[in-house]
Amino acid sequence: MSNIILLFLCMLIGLALRRYGRVPDNAHTAINGFVINVSLPALTLLQIHGIKLHSSLVYAIAMPWLLFCFAVLFFWGLSKALHFTPATTGGLILVAGLGNTSFVGLPMIETFYGAHGMPIGILIDQLGTYLVLSTLGIAVAALFSSGTASGGEILKRICTFPPFIALFVSLLLLPVDYPEWLVGVLHRLGDTLAPLALVSVGLQLRLDQLSGIKVPLSLGVGFKLLVGPALVMLVYVGFLRAEGNVVQITLFEAAMGPMIGASIVAIQHRLNPPLITLLVGVGITASFLSLPLWWYVLQGV
Repeated sequence: MSNIILLFLCMLIGLALRRYGRVPDNAHTAINGFVINVSLPALTLLQIHGIKLHSSLVYAIAMPWLLFCFAVLFFWGLSKALHFTPATTGGLILVAGLGNTSFVGLPMIETFYGAHGMPIGILIDQLGTYLVLSTLGIAVAALFSSGTASGGEILKRICTFPPFIALFVSLLLLPVDYPEWLVGVLHRLGDTLAPLALVSVGLQLRLDQLSGIKVPLSLGVGFKLLVGPALVMLVYVGFLRAEGNVVQITLFEAAMGPMIGASIVAIQHRLNPPLITLLVGVGITASFLSLPLWWYVLQGV
């Protein structure tokens, strides 16, 4: 419950700071820079180090990759039919294609499935969601922000993306025990991710701009909370006949609201920031209504 309260409180703080002129107009730029270069890498270094892999978790790791691929196909097709700009299309793919599998996802797993489901959620988040963001996500951001990014430029952006570097380093350090002081430092820095990112979203959230983006906003929220998870469920349950607790939790994570970290990357690449901020705010809020329904549906899996 505290995570949920913090989520809405931080967005409201961002709105209030902008409304009363307590921060510069471009304050979100500095906050986003800190999140990408410090908070995300610290969280990655901390979380990956404790991961234990085994074959039964393949479905969990694969889910964010599959969901993102569905988002690419879904929004690329819609952009042709509805004539979306590249910035709108790229923003929808990036943010509606990745779920909030940590800050919202982990507390929701604990609430609906118990503490034993948390390691599955962490694995989905770190080797799934964040790795997709650090690779395919950066590739999409580069392509749709400029439209002319070469393969070499995309590869360079991926390899120099701080969370990707942190992921590579954390995998190299798996056999090494972190000293206590380092764990404490990484924990403190990683804990800044959600509050700062949500304050940034609040600083940029402008409800007066809703009139021009209702269609892409509705499609983004609809895909993230309903269509995307349903497609993953069709593959896992309908075609692969997968079942059990791991599959239930994996599909539950697929139904989480939009990823906050992906929204920061999208905004940094100027992928329709007004749409992205509303997509995060509306999508996460609406997920608190849709997730109990998904939990009920998944009881039969």
